Amino acid sequence: MSPEQFLTRLAKNGPEPAYLFLGPEAFERTRCRRALLDAVLPPQEPAERENGFTRHDLDHTSLAAALDDARALSLFASRRVIWLAAAEAAVPRVARVSGDEEPAGQDALTAYLREPTPGVVLVIDCSRYEFDGEDKARIERVEAFFSAVPAKVEFRAYAPEAARFLAQKLAKEAGIQLGLAELALLLEATGGDASRLAMEIEKLRLFAGTARKITADDIAALVPDAQSTTIFALVAALGRGDRPRALELLDTLSRAGEYMPLALTFLATQFRTALAAREAGLRGAGQIQAHFTKLGTRMWAERARQIEQTMDAFSKERLERAVERVFETDRGLRDARPDDRILMEEMVFALTSR
Repeated sequence: MSPEQFLTRLAKNGPEPAYLFLGPEAFERTRCRRALLDAVLPPQEPAERENGFTRHDLDHTSLAAALDDARALSLFASRRVIWLAAAEAAVPRVARVSGDEEPAGQDALTAYLREPTPGVVLVIDCSRYEFDGEDKARIERVEAFFSAVPAKVEFRAYAPEAARFLAQKLAKEAGIQLGLAELALLLEATGGDASRLAMEIEKLRLFAGTARKITADDIAALVPDAQSTTIFALVAALGRGDRPRALELLDTLSRAGEYMPLALTFLATQFRTALAAREAGLRGAGQIQAHFTKLGTRMWAERARQIEQTMDAFSKERLERAVERVFETDRGLRDARPDDRILMEEMVFALTSR
């Protein structure tokens, strides 16, 4: 089930004896965790809440020992929430062959769930793995190992449009004025991560207040990775062949303390992605976003538009030359005691030469 379904069922039917929480998304997991604690251990009863919550890390405690704790009656709390973190640690490293006996922990869990302890809610939490890519097989093994748990909640990363809607909702709740351009910048800087969005919006509220509109400079000053927009402006200046503007932007990055090898990595990614999009025959930001998302690379609409603009500014030959020049500059930055600024300026001169 989704986090929203979990919250709806919890409010309507009360808690289940056990839950399996899967996925790395932290914002919704925090919401669900708070709602579950409020339902089982109300905040109006602080002593019950303090004594009724227990956490075990399964990379230090065996699943069987944690289940023994769940069976034990507490002298200090009539209701309990037992949180089993790092659930992936309980899964055997070698997949079980059909016909093999179940591992002791899995067998103990099945036996416990046949007669769960009244008043106890067990939460088995695996937050380490994603649902796709290299982690897909790992999270499927975790799900299979804990298949006896009937209630499963999946914490998937927010889709781009869902993250945009959440950011607008959080900004409205915080009372800050956030324009569409600034919203796009915030989404790009945070990668659409819901927890980071909530944290950065709160920082912006404390920094700028609610009386004026949030500016791009506010975001650049407070939000990590927001300086990537300055680097993109550098890409645009290089594409136009605007050497003075490119050098001015390079100076801005230098004065802001940007680590030049990191800036160069962004440039390399921008040029390589634009070259790959051109070679794939992609047209428009929509095709670019869909193509790279299908390949497993999450891409936001604003980022796809940046790639499209880079493709428009650079021919295939200039993109190939830019990739080669960035590689040469990166190699130079790795030499003993390089002058990063001079190497970056030489790259700008090379890429703005006609």
